[in-house]
Amino acid sequence: MGSRQVSASDLAGLLGPDALGRFGLPGRITVAGLGVSGISAARALAGLGARVTVVDNGDGDAHRARAAELAELGIEVRLGHLPDGARAGETLPEDTELVVTSPGWPPHSPLFLAAAEAGVDVVGDVEVAWRLREAGAELRAARGAADEGAGDGVGAGPGEPAAWLAVTGTNGKTTTTQMLASILKAAGLRTAAVGNIGTPIIDVVLGEQRYDVLAVELSSYQLHWAPSLRVHSAAVLNLAPDHLDWHGSMQAYAADKGRIYEGNTVACVYNVADKATEDLVVEADVEEGCRAIGFTLGAPGPSMLGVVDGILVDRAFVENRQKNAQELAEVKDVNPPAPHNIANALAAAALARAFGVEPRAVRDGLRDFRPDAHRVARVDEVASVVYVDDSKATNTHAAEASLASFDKVVWIAGGLAKGATFDELVQKSAERMRGAVLIGADRALIAEALARHAPEVPVVDLDRTDTGAMLAAVREAAALAEPGDTVLLAPACASMDMFANYNKRGEAFADAVRELAAENAADTA
Repeated sequence: MGSRQVSASDLAGLLGPDALGRFGLPGRITVAGLGVSGISAARALAGLGARVTVVDNGDGDAHRARAAELAELGIEVRLGHLPDGARAGETLPEDTELVVTSPGWPPHSPLFLAAAEAGVDVVGDVEVAWRLREAGAELRAARGAADEGAGDGVGAGPGEPAAWLAVTGTNGKTTTTQMLASILKAAGLRTAAVGNIGTPIIDVVLGEQRYDVLAVELSSYQLHWAPSLRVHSAAVLNLAPDHLDWHGSMQAYAADKGRIYEGNTVACVYNVADKATEDLVVEADVEEGCRAIGFTLGAPGPSMLGVVDGILVDRAFVENRQKNAQELAEVKDVNPPAPHNIANALAAAALARAFGVEPRAVRDGLRDFRPDAHRVARVDEVASVVYVDDSKATNTHAAEASLASFDKVVWIAGGLAKGATFDELVQKSAERMRGAVLIGADRALIAEALARHAPEVPVVDLDRTDTGAMLAAVREAAALAEPGDTVLLAPACASMDMFANYNKRGEAFADAVRELAAENAADTA
């Protein structure tokens, strides 16, 4: 990415002793969490001259190693239990003027309750990065950063911070953000996909590499803690129940997603098929002249992007949009061309077009894009049955989109439900199901929904969690499948009951499919 790690020794020297105050930051700051984003924030803030204390309830070898590295920079780290028996991550250090939290810490954490009682604000690393945009531009000027490679005159000029194009939604955030970055690169712009993916955003903002525009993925957690964020343009891809244990309610979750539209200057991109996203646009307080831009899998109306006869078209960023449309790309340019992924591509295209990107770059960027692993990834075809890994489908909304991508499916599902219910998913997808194989801790919830709404669908309830469970699931699915079907791992659940993460779950599925293929080849030899 080209952004070197922020040094805690050179920032204040380059920006001056009053750097913190100039960028809206106090002198005594507590950082909650010793993960990647917490370490990034602590380094940067200490480099700007803040007295930083990092707190974390963990006290393992990895925590101590990270603490030792930060201590060399003059950063105090409090781990585990304090001398008085209190937990470090639940105790507000004396004289704290601001708390900077890692994204996963929920609002009801004891540390934040103590901060509220003391009148101390809590913000996240995205908020800190937003406040430090001008600081980053000054740093690059002071370091003599080269001004080369800007694209088509639409990027940031010398000494200017990069524009932010932001993406959120229950599903599709990472793919859409990466598609957007690919389109921007195809336009010759200096860009990176940042935020909830990749290098910590503070390191990018303060790094040596100058960018014209950033493709920023933002989670609901990050948006909750970013009160002053005001981006160029933003998209909410979809809204479905998720992380409700963190937010407390669907209303609170949606409100945090909607923060991404606040103060937008050019475009608020919404999903025509998901009225809740349009409602968030209506409720947002945006800059004068900012436009609402819809995306749809159908023919677009004015101020929308959509699909006509296999062509992605733009009726938003064209002259006389009441009558004219601009061809951007073909559906076959989207990889994979599943309906939900075409929607992702349209959202990415809308944000890029809002930034002034030409149509050819949209096409070229989509053609160049390759999705990450475990996202509707074809693994193999065995005995005329295709096996697809969508382990990233960790909630019902994502699983529904995945199931809708195929005609006849043997569905492998289950894991940790995270409070989800499955009735609506089964009702909408039942006609596509050849059968279902259920795994994981909360598989009974899915079995009950199938019994209520799709009693004709054969179900295999696999009551095992050992390392061979996925191979058993794939074999059971193969027995249910008919030639032309798809065996789809789209669990609609989190993975941590059986696997370290969704990546490991997807890898186990792929390994099981390869073993099945080898067995089939041996049988037919």
